[in-house]
Amino acid sequence: MRDEPTLEISELFYSIQGESTFAGQPCLFIRLSGCNLRCNYCDAHYTYEEPGRKMQISELLDFVKNHTVPLVEITGGEPLMQPEVNQLMVSLLAEGRTVLLETNGSISLAKVPAGVIKIMDIKCPDSGMHEHLAPDNPALLNKDDEIKFVLSSRKDYDWAKEIIRTHKLNRLKNLHFSPVVDRLPPATLADWIMADQLPVRIQLQLHTILWPELKRGV
Repeated sequence: MRDEPTLEISELFYSIQGESTFAGQPCLFIRLSGCNLRCNYCDAHYTYEEPGRKMQISELLDFVKNHTVPLVEITGGEPLMQPEVNQLMVSLLAEGRTVLLETNGSISLAKVPAGVIKIMDIKCPDSGMHEHLAPDNPALLNKDDEIKFVLSSRKDYDWAKEIIRTHKLNRLKNLHFSPVVDRLPPATLADWIMADQLPVRIQLQLHTILWPELKRGV
């Protein structure tokens, strides 16, 4: 009998979804350990600085089954670094859950199970990681998927506009511009978006507003 697949887990928690079009909804979070990028504004560096714990997929499903909340997010770190995550997502979909995958865009989305809602970052220049986008990923997104640009400056803003044009991303209905608030005032970003009449949504991290003193578990 084959050993049951395991995943390296950073943390499991129940909170309010803070980002995406699902912001404000109760959500279960499965945060995987490890990340292949080093964004200079990272707020989850503990996922790669601290060791995770190995958990079997059945244990993760038991965590989810203890809650009736339909929404489950798989996040990191970078969850696609662990190929077994696809089996977890298939199992969650089979349980009737709405599954969100938050990914940094650097690893191909080709094997993500159908039915998973992909929330993909496109890293901007000021992150230091903008050259790591997997080239085929924009084309692998469908109408239910979402894209997030985290912006630190006007340079990032103009670059993101060009990426939207180049990859024809306005075909997607959910494009998010999220400011790094200690670098780019949200009101300034809002002024730029309105001036350009961009088909994007400004996004603030709701969990940081609700629980500003907490750095993890939210």
